[in-house]
Amino acid sequence: MLDVEGIRNDFPILARQVHGKPLVYLDSAATSQKPRQVLETLREYYEEYNSNVHRGIHALAEKATERYEAARERVARFIGAAGPQNIIFTRNTTEAINLVAYAWARPRLHEGDEILLTPMEHHSNLIPWQLVARSTGARLRYVQLTPDGRIDWTSFLALLGPKTRLVAVTHVSNVLGTINPVREMVAAAHRVGALVLVDGAQSVPHMPVDVRELDCDFLAFSGHKMLAPTGIGVLYGKEEVLEEMEPFLGGGEMIGEVTLESATWRELPWKFEAGTPNIAGAIALAAACDYLDALGREEVYRHGLELAEYALRRLQEIDGVTLYGPGPGVARGALVAFTMKGIHPHDISTILDQDGIAIRAGHHCAQPLHRWLNVPATARASFYIYNTCGDIDSLVQSLYRAREYFEYVLR
Repeated sequence: MLDVEGIRNDFPILARQVHGKPLVYLDSAATSQKPRQVLETLREYYEEYNSNVHRGIHALAEKATERYEAARERVARFIGAAGPQNIIFTRNTTEAINLVAYAWARPRLHEGDEILLTPMEHHSNLIPWQLVARSTGARLRYVQLTPDGRIDWTSFLALLGPKTRLVAVTHVSNVLGTINPVREMVAAAHRVGALVLVDGAQSVPHMPVDVRELDCDFLAFSGHKMLAPTGIGVLYGKEEVLEEMEPFLGGGEMIGEVTLESATWRELPWKFEAGTPNIAGAIALAAACDYLDALGREEVYRHGLELAEYALRRLQEIDGVTLYGPGPGVARGALVAFTMKGIHPHDISTILDQDGIAIRAGHHCAQPLHRWLNVPATARASFYIYNTCGDIDSLVQSLYRAREYFEYVLR
């Protein structure tokens, strides 16, 4: 069981007030807050050994390189990768997925090939494949969902076939909280010769993820959703697949030898890391991995699930609230999306903000999913290691206030 009060003391921002009220931060699915241990790692880098990596032959550069590459090894261990050669540092999940779209899919897919997706994907796992389909003639196909927002397994198996080249699927929906059966999807896809890319933006921060257990070919995730800074992300890829791919970007760092006419590439993973990387971000990401592992990722997952279950029960008490995604008793991510009859989610968020409560409102970069839900937008409360049931009680109390306000205005 997590010591949430002790954890909260590690997060300086949670001590601040918003509009004169204590901050209740329920927007971690968008970006998490950062503990002192991560902030101190950033400070240490910039104050003590700020330097570029790999090429410098002086003390600062050598320490920066050592810590940067140690961070790569730390991230590899965090997700169960075979080694650091599988870990490519990117800016975020979006860039990691685009790297696969440009460096793997575009050179290999042709007219008639198929990419299998779901309607619950974040735009970052939709638009790159739309662009690939437009440029190659490949076809996008979409798995049907059950009424409560889970994969329809019969539909998935029916769409898999010899034309399927890639399955791209979110591990955890950023709207529904659905946890998809990725391991089973990977096994089925591999039986027809397809590769699988997993969007782990909402799973890696919240639960144990082992890429070798999942057997996925690619996994993408962002540091800023798991206590690390913005601007650092990760693409995991199987070594044999990465070896076959050409670089996504060209420039410094990723070259072996350059002439005026041609160039050769460095070995993995550096052939995909052109230019000066986010050195401080990578080192701080390793610190975030240390922090989460010290808590125990099974405990982190259980805590998020308990909060989501509690939120579902409390929100059901409010007349006019509609909840989306799997209901209580079904394993889900640490978030809840909902609407309130007669109140736009943006107005909900505005009123909650006056009470110091931060949630997300809109389509959450998942417009096709919201069309499937038949709503233009939802309000989303998302939870992490520093949240308590008391935070959810504050949310519910403020939602009652929002309903009373609109009932008065519309009288």
